[in-house]
Amino acid sequence: MKLKIGILGTRGIPNNYGGFEQITEYLSVGLSTLGHDITVYNSHNHFYQQKKWNGVNIIHCYDPEYIFNTAGQFIYDFNCIQDARKREFDILLIMGYSSSSVWRSFFPKQSVIIYNMDGLEWKRSKYSKPVQRFLKYAEKLAIRSCSFHIADSTGIQEYLNHKYNINCTYIPYGAELNRQSRESILSNYQLIKNEYFLLIARMEPENNIDIILEGFTKNENPKKFIVVGNSKTRHGRFLVHKFKNDKRILFTGAIFDHDVVHTLCANALLYFHGHSVGGTNPSLLEAMASKAMIVAHDNIFNKAILENNAFYFSTAEDIYHLLQINKGKEKKQSIIEQNYKKIKEQFNWENVIGQYNEFICTCYERAKIKEPFMLGTLVNQQVSV
Repeated sequence: MKLKIGILGTRGIPNNYGGFEQITEYLSVGLSTLGHDITVYNSHNHFYQQKKWNGVNIIHCYDPEYIFNTAGQFIYDFNCIQDARKREFDILLIMGYSSSSVWRSFFPKQSVIIYNMDGLEWKRSKYSKPVQRFLKYAEKLAIRSCSFHIADSTGIQEYLNHKYNINCTYIPYGAELNRQSRESILSNYQLIKNEYFLLIARMEPENNIDIILEGFTKNENPKKFIVVGNSKTRHGRFLVHKFKNDKRILFTGAIFDHDVVHTLCANALLYFHGHSVGGTNPSLLEAMASKAMIVAHDNIFNKAILENNAFYFSTAEDIYHLLQINKGKEKKQSIIEQNYKKIKEQFNWENVIGQYNEFICTCYERAKIKEPFMLGTLVNQQVSV
């Protein structure tokens, strides 16, 4: 089955922002390779301005986020939806609900809508209470907008199924295997293998970067701590200022070169993953694929992926004590190999793209025959808003 598929809800591809952009990059190319006609919506000011990328159609829509901040995302999503109404897509895959579900009455009637539901956005501490209440409302609207929902984490899947009595499908992110580590990259950052710690994340409070670095600064360990992520955000500037006197801590800014990221992960003594509310994060899978030894925030999303194959923390004190522990080399190697095996068997991109392809085709078939349970019952059930 060859379908015409539109993907919106991201800032665009190639990725220069975050997780949804990364999966859209791999997914769009993979589905195109399988024979589908794929279109991805990009912000008008995305750095890539061509109309094709690796076989994927690109449509640029006006995005005033640079003028109106978060409010601009709603206008951008609306512009993408309005354009999609003219395209006669068989499938419209929407990545995230925060700024799109309010426009559900404008969704193209001829397209089968699929929502990738993102994480528990309303739990993000960067948002005010009124915004958190709105995001809960937007989540409910996304559930009512269609019959087909994807969660990238079993924790998110269980939450959605229980709260809304739906049949949300779990499809994870993926990671690339067999990337080559280049020592010349380390020299660019004046780093030595196993002589530094690493963290890769967006500079947001719920990623617990503050806690991790606070625990690190209490230590007298001479090793460097490399923080990769856009430090020009409000929280990023706060972190840079707070830890400016610790010369061991280096904020590199965002890095989207996969080879650089892999090399940094593969050669770090420890990789710190502080994400706590966003479901499965691609940077965690990339670290596993790079055979990094991982220290992760203790929550159901991270544990669903790592299980017992990581060190866990909740507080700065936990970080301090973890850095005092000298686990045996054989124990560490066993943990690393178990995580790599998971990437190889479960979280590789070929597997993920195959699951998306199967799910999308099934959704299309069920929608076209108007299967009652999948298409009607869930949409028409009463969900209080």
